[in-house]
This record gives sequence, C-alpha cells and structure tokens, in this order.
Amino acid sequence: MSRPIVGIIGNSHLLNGEYPAHAGGTMTSHAVADVAGAMPLLIPADPRLVSVAELMASCDGFVLTGGRPNVHPAEYGEDETDAHGAFDRARDAVTLPLVRACVEAGMPFLGICRGFQEVNVAMGGTLHPEIRDLPGRMNHRMPPDGTLEEKFALRHMVKLTQGGVFHQLFGAQEVLTNTLHGQGIKTAGARVVIDGHAPDGTPEAIYIAGAPGFSLSVQWHPEWNAAADPVSRALFAAFGQAVADWAAGRAGQARRWA
Repeated sequence: MSRPIVGIIGNSHLLNGEYPAHAGGTMTSHAVADVAGAMPLLIPADPRLVSVAELMASCDGFVLTGGRPNVHPAEYGEDETDAHGAFDRARDAVTLPLVRACVEAGMPFLGICRGFQEVNVAMGGTLHPEIRDLPGRMNHRMPPDGTLEEKFALRHMVKLTQGGVFHQLFGAQEVLTNTLHGQGIKTAGARVVIDGHAPDGTPEAIYIAGAPGFSLSVQWHPEWNAAADPVSRALFAAFGQAVADWAAGRAGQARRWA
C-alpha cells in the first residue's frame, strides 16, 4: 500500500559556499516517514519551478519548515531593516499563497518555526524582527556553541490554552520545548488563534479558526527527536493521520482541528 505524500518545503542553500542547492533537514524527513507514516518529498520553493496548483495536485499535505532566511517584511507592509536579517523571496512567493490555498481546501499542513511565521503572515499577520530586543523577552535563538543535542535541548515551557486544540492533542496544559528562533508574531493574522505562549509571552502554538483541515503550527522544532519526544510524536502522529485521511478521501469525515 502506497504512503500518502507530504511535501517538505525546502530552503535555498549553497554547497561548499558556492554551489546552489535546494536543501531540507534529514530530521524532518525522518519525522514525516517514521512518525507521520508518509513519504517525504522535498519541494524546491521557487515559483519558477513549481506552482501552488501543481503542489496541491501532487501532495497530500505539507510541512512548512524552519529556515535561516526570514519572511520579507514587505509581505506584511513594513520596511526592511538590518534587524530583519536575510530573506528568501522565492520561498515567500510559494509558501504564502500555498498556506491560503490549503486553508481554503482543507489540505493538512504543519508549520514549524519560519513556517509558523509564514502561516501568520499568509493570513495577514505581522512579525517582530527580533524577539530578544523586546523588553521582558528572553533570547529564543539557537545557542551559538555546543553539539546538536545541546542546541536542540528542551529550554522552556509552553503554556497552552486550557481545553484548547493543543491541550487536547498533548494531554497536558504545559509542555517543554526547544527554542531556536529570532522572530515571532507581533499581531495575529485573520483567523489565527494563538493557543500557546512561552513564559515571556511569545506566541508558540497557533491554528486557523474554522479551517476544515489540520492547520497547526508551532514556533519550536518538533522534528528534533520526533520519534522519542512525546510532544513531538503526538504532533507528527496527528498530522500523519490528517494526511492519511486526506489521501483516502476522508477529509470531510476526519477530526475537526479548529
């Protein structure tokens, strides 16, 4: 029996600092294959190569991955500054309309880190260019030194809305997560429900109100240790079930997530 196909949004990359490539983290592919039970398919996020219509016709769901480049502030009506960092306008041009199309159609998607931010911007929200510069906020960025295990270590709690979507999914109102991001939600987009916060008030978990399909996104990186971490496993397993239901034509009968 063939597995459903999950498109993993790739990032632009330079091999050896000079050879252009499309890249995706192997841990995300393992999370999709081993926990979600789907076939991972790396997507070159460039509108010159793929269209939203083609992607939706070819895949049963999408993972909007993290990435070093940020969503360009022009996408939410602000000017570019040094604090906004690097950009990937080609990825913006693919993912933002893809999110809106998935919301409308009910196709499952899971946003992670930059993907979380893309979902908010796609729905009309805005972003802070640098969370750690805000009064009272902690530094959410990846530690600059140490092993991968140390960089992806669980670092803070996320408090979820009592009785909300994520509380029901995880079976707990507080979960421990890693944190490896610089930007974050400033204003929530239309229908974006902030369902979890870090201790400093930074939004960490969202979904789209009224979306007919799975539309959950998180600011942390659940792909790390996804098979062993209970929070990550629950998230990818639920996403995988939604993808399987879509592939089997059961989307209308599947669990409502919003």
